[in-house]
Amino acid sequence: MEFNVKKLASDAGVFFSRAMQFTEEKLGQAEKTELDAHFENLLARADCTKNWTEKILRQTEVLLQPNPSARVEEFLYEKLDRKVPSRVTNGELLAQYMTEAANDFGPGTPYGKTLIKVGETQRRLGAAEREFIHSASINFLTPLRNFLEGDWRTISKERRILQNRRLDLDACKARLKKAKAAEAKAAAVPDFQETRPRNYVLSASASALWSDEVEKAEHELRLTQTEFDRQAEVTRLLLEGISSTHVNHLRCLHEFVESQTNYYAQCYQFMLDLQKQLGSSKGEIFSGTFVGNADSTSPAAAPSSPAVAAATLPAVPTIPVVPTIVGVPNTVAEGVLNPNEVKPPASGTRKARVLYDYEAADSTELALLADEMITVYSLPGMDPDWLIGERGNQKGKVPVTYLELLS
Repeated sequence: MEFNVKKLASDAGVFFSRAMQFTEEKLGQAEKTELDAHFENLLARADCTKNWTEKILRQTEVLLQPNPSARVEEFLYEKLDRKVPSRVTNGELLAQYMTEAANDFGPGTPYGKTLIKVGETQRRLGAAEREFIHSASINFLTPLRNFLEGDWRTISKERRILQNRRLDLDACKARLKKAKAAEAKAAAVPDFQETRPRNYVLSASASALWSDEVEKAEHELRLTQTEFDRQAEVTRLLLEGISSTHVNHLRCLHEFVESQTNYYAQCYQFMLDLQKQLGSSKGEIFSGTFVGNADSTSPAAAPSSPAVAAATLPAVPTIPVVPTIVGVPNTVAEGVLNPNEVKPPASGTRKARVLYDYEAADSTELALLADEMITVYSLPGMDPDWLIGERGNQKGKVPVTYLELLS
């Protein structure tokens, strides 16, 4: 018990000495041991690394999980050392809803078939997103988090110890300076002419006491200087290790970019495949719609006058109406396009650049290659998502979404 009391008193004395030294330094009443410029640069770089690592880590977590409630839940599970429950991604949830809707509307209907196709693509997108989040968490977030919770905590601890060692060193320097000043004052030559020699005796005794105090202060200064130098070397080695941290984070950043590239490439391919599926089925759906409309409408009800046709479709150039002949199908009225029989209008043609490769679904469509230039125009009664494309002697329907129309 007595030992603990002495230790407590000693610790209290050290804390009080450090507090006084720190306060006097802030007030400009005490000198402070300055670190060399290289050491200060290492400290500044370490602080900069820590601050930006925290910001990048937080924003990456927001990117991977935009829901703040889910992020808080994952943080609590992590602190409790419990496994984070598996969540359904937004794409997978949307796919589930679309599939259920298709079953209600009828999987054999055009709308139901399309819902199933889109839902399957959304499911694949959700699975790709889950894989990307898992890969980014392991290869990027975990190393950043390990640095902040491991290496940086060690660096911060050693820096606090170094700060305490510096305060002890400066306090010892201040005590030695005061002791030397008092010794010099006590060692001043007394006046031997005075009638009271007792003053000389007292002066000699005080000088001896201050001399002992100076020796004690010098001994403490050597000890504190040694401890400070040792701690400064340990802290310096840890700070120089920040370079290795940068190399490790650089490797993790490359892996993050690679996984993100793979994720977006998968998403692009999935959507491109879906667009092709919808493009090929769209022609069938609308072709059937046109045929049904032509069968249910009598020839007398169809507009036979060019003026009436122009009023019905003012934005589309008109073409001559082919009369219906018994035994010969009217290709325009029935919505079935024969590219060899289509002639471009006198005006209304435009140039277009192909954005993506497109594979023709049948003989009425024109296969496209990315970055090629073609001539396009529209016909009355055509679906607005399609145009007639010409490339040399080749002609056929092309989807608008695959084109960049030029002036």
